[in-house]
Formats: sequence, C-alpha cells, structure tokens
Amino acid sequence: MDKNSSRYTILYASVMVIVVAVLLSVAAISLAPFQAKNVRLEKMQQILLSIGVYSEPSKAAALYRKYIKEEIVLDKNGTVVKDGAIAAFDIDLKKEQDKAKAGAGDKQLFPLFILEKDGKTNYIIPVRGKGLWGPIWGYIALAADMNTLSGASFGHKSETPGLGAEIETPAFQDQFVGKKIMDEAGKFVSVKVVKGGVPPDSEHAVDAVSGGTITSNGVTEMLQRTLANYIPYFKSAGNKENLAQASIDN
Repeated sequence: MDKNSSRYTILYASVMVIVVAVLLSVAAISLAPFQAKNVRLEKMQQILLSIGVYSEPSKAAALYRKYIKEEIVLDKNGTVVKDGAIAAFDIDLKKEQDKAKAGAGDKQLFPLFILEKDGKTNYIIPVRGKGLWGPIWGYIALAADMNTLSGASFGHKSETPGLGAEIETPAFQDQFVGKKIMDEAGKFVSVKVVKGGVPPDSEHAVDAVSGGTITSNGVTEMLQRTLANYIPYFKSAGNKENLAQASIDN
C-alpha cells in the first residue's frame, strides 16, 4: 500500500486510535481496584478526622476498625434498616439526595457511624451540600447525648482559596465543638453559620467564613437539611433515656 496515499493515512490513524483506546481501557480496568481502595481509605480518614483522630492512609483501615463500633442505615422515619441490602459505608449521599429531587424522598437511606473514643460514644453523620463553585461535604460528630457536637470536618471540591475554602481549616471546624443541634425544649434547631459575629454563649451558631458568604450559607443549609433526617432516630423510644440523662447532666 502506498504510504503517501490518503487510504494509508486513514487506516494508520484508525489503527492507532484503536490501539490507544485498548491500552487506556486496560489501564483503567487495572487501576480501578487501587482507585476504589484509595477512595475508601480517604473516606475512613475523613470520618475519623471528625472526632480528632488523624491517620495516614496506610493506617486508616486499622484505626477505622479500632474506633468504629457499628455502622447503621436509617430510613426516612429514623428506623434502622436491617435487610443488609447496602452497608452504611457504601451509601452514596449524592444518589440519596437525587432520590428526594426525583420525588422519592421516602426511599432515602441515611448512614450513621457509631464511634468510641476514650470510652465515650460518638455518632458520626455524613453531610453533603452545595458551595459557591461546587459540592461541599463533611462529617459531624455528636456526643453520647445525641445533641452536643464533639467534632466536625468539612471538605470541598472547588471553593475559593482564602475564602470559601476556609471551611477545611481547623479554625472554622473547631468552632462547632460544644454546639447543640436541639434547644432546651428538645426542638431541632441545627447549627447556623452566621455572618457578623456570634456571641460567645451561643449554643447554635458559629462565625461565618470572612468573604465566603455563599459557602457559609451552604454549610448552614447542608447541616439543617441533613441533620433533620436523624432526629427521629435520636428521639426514638430506644434513645429517650440518653436524651433525658443529658438534660439532667446539663
């Protein structure tokens, strides 16, 4: 075949495209298990970080097994789902939120992680919302009274450095420790991110990120919407004793 002909050029280009596509497919398939493993380890790190347990990727799995005592899946009514169809760790929050957008909110599932550190029980709740430029997410840790925050960690995809991206910093996250999601009457009020300063004795608000109003509002909405789904479980008959004891202690 004439190497200078158009036919040869087209055939050569077609073969090269096929070869490259095959190589890329093989590479993607080969790397998929490693990528999935890294995603799981990163998620374990983030869950542990919400309660102040720092971990390298190589130690994440061992520390996760050490601290996480139970993984629970809840339905919209706060009832524990026991059919084992999906593990709490494997629940995709985006897909669950999409169910609500599609009018199937009653089918949503909510993961809850029960962690024990220094002899104290903590309840870890994953949250997901929208910032200025893309999704934001995080994990909220509640103390044994299922009301007081014992930790928080947040992440983002593309918020502005020095502004909205500050939600990832300890300075912002540490404000949430000690805040409460229910008032003295037991009514859910969440924790709000407020612009303009928060009184030191405020139990339900933290200072907003300077210059990151939209991202701060996103965190407020994310917490309000997500945490509300767990209140039925926290107030269920099996947990009333914990809430009552917390009221006495306070």
